[in-house]
Formats: sequence, C-alpha cells, structure tokens
Amino acid sequence: MNALCLGLAGVIWAQLPLAEFTLAWQHSVEKIRWEEDYQLDPAGLLLREARIRGSGAGMDIPQDAILRDGSWHYRPQLPALQPLRLGRSDAPAVGDYQLCSEAGCRPLADWLGPPSPQRPVVELWSCQPSVG
Repeated sequence: MNALCLGLAGVIWAQLPLAEFTLAWQHSVEKIRWEEDYQLDPAGLLLREARIRGSGAGMDIPQDAILRDGSWHYRPQLPALQPLRLGRSDAPAVGDYQLCSEAGCRPLADWLGPPSPQRPVVELWSCQPSVG
C-alpha cells in the first residue's frame, strides 16, 4: 500500500495513509472552486477526474467536459505525476489548498502549518508508508 507524502525535494514533512484523495482550491481572482481526484499508484499520483464550477480568467472548460450537479466534469489525460508541485501563498485572497478524503476536507495547513514566504512550495507524491 502507498501513502501520500507532502514535503519538498524528497524531504517528507507529513505522510498520510491514503489510497485516494481530492485536491481542492478556490481560484484567487474568479473565486471559483476547482477539484481534482487523485489515486495513489507506485508510479505516482493518477489524476482520475477534475471539476470546475465555472469559467473565467485562465480557466477554460475543456471541450469534452460535462455539466453535472453545477460543475463541469472532465478527465485529463496525463501520465502519473511524481511529484505534484503546488505553490502556496499567504495572501488572504488566495487561501490554502484543501485535501479531501472520506474523513472530509482539511486545509494543507493542518499538516504543514500556514503558507509562508519561507515555504512557498509543497510537493505531493506517492510513497511507501513509514513503519513505526
């Protein structure tokens, strides 16, 4: 079984025992929620589906997207991501990413502390769970 590692340059800051998760965030200008569903695989993070609640600046809805339950659903065709690199900002208008699982959604800050200029980037990758 794999785990989700959060950190930078291979240094683990947090490790979560997940098989799949949803990464969610709000666009800083348009204030529209984005969601991406990932499955952990030994090759990396497999992006299974994405959803966006509308379009706007830099937010084009893919041609094959289907409108369902107020969101546009689509399936990006990407290879496994290993790692997935995220920029974090401490600007109040931006907000933090949320990591969602069966237990609900929580901001990355719950595991990593708040976004800061000292740690503007985090990487997510599929890893082997640590024992202990």
